[in-house]
Amino acid sequence: MQTAQLSLEHVIKQPKGQTEKAPVVFMFHGYGSNEQDLFSFAGELPEEFFVISVKAPYPMQPSGNAWYTIYFDDANGKFSDDEQAIKSRDLIANFIDEAIDAYPIDKKKVSILGFSQGSILSYAVALSYPEKIKNIIALSGYVNKDIIKNGFENNDFEHLDFYCSHGSVDQVIPIEWARKTKPFLDELNIKNTYSEFPVGHGVAPQNFFELKEWLEKRT
Repeated sequence: MQTAQLSLEHVIKQPKGQTEKAPVVFMFHGYGSNEQDLFSFAGELPEEFFVISVKAPYPMQPSGNAWYTIYFDDANGKFSDDEQAIKSRDLIANFIDEAIDAYPIDKKKVSILGFSQGSILSYAVALSYPEKIKNIIALSGYVNKDIIKNGFENNDFEHLDFYCSHGSVDQVIPIEWARKTKPFLDELNIKNTYSEFPVGHGVAPQNFFELKEWLEKRT
């Protein structure tokens, strides 16, 4: 199957032995990376999943891509361009709809997996448009309330399920930011699992095995 011409560049991996619409995992990479990064996980995920790894819309110099600009020299530390992030949130939501139309995937079995900036966007997409998503794997990110749709608290989150993880010595996104995630989701009565691993800004092998097992149970 060729990659469809959709609004965001992406790569795909088809499931094995597919006879009907498949569950799907959308992957959203981190700042300065590309669609091939998380796609290296694709072969290790359950075989029945259709995998779509997406390239962020903003090119960086000399290489890589971003979902939104980060101003590392801001006086208050890292400062994100929330307007760009909101545009990317809605680009992703629209892309999911496009992909459902273009590929043999089940719109009721949509999982999203994001790392770092892609994880922050995954939270925003799921909480803004919960009707589009079933499972969320949020790696090394945090909830930025400023990029979630206004009034999101009133959405129906009953079917959402989050797997969240973070490195306890993450030097890019402080662990304190990530630790706010579980109480935030609990307050909204959203199903969630939160894990920490003794690594920096990355995914430990045991982290990957845990998220894979979590996903397999929710196929």
